[in-house]
Amino acid sequence: MPNGKACQLYDNTASIPAPELESLLAQLVADKHFGINALSSSDGIINLDKPKLSHIQIKDDLYRLYLYRYHAIIESF
Repeated sequence: MPNGKACQLYDNTASIPAPELESLLAQLVADKHFGINALSSSDGIINLDKPKLSHIQIKDDLYRLYLYRYHAIIESF
């Protein structure tokens, strides 16, 4: 829990098995992708409302990943 706050992962595809989601959430927390520092941009401006966009591959499927301060959202491409 970064900064003592719980982090959540939302699967908008409703197709990823729970163990995969639990593993991904644990990895995101371990890699410090949540919290204020995770959203600091390279130009020194912190924007708390804008997500950091990425993608992930789970098995053979590719997904969009939106990272916010204390939650992440997975969507299909």
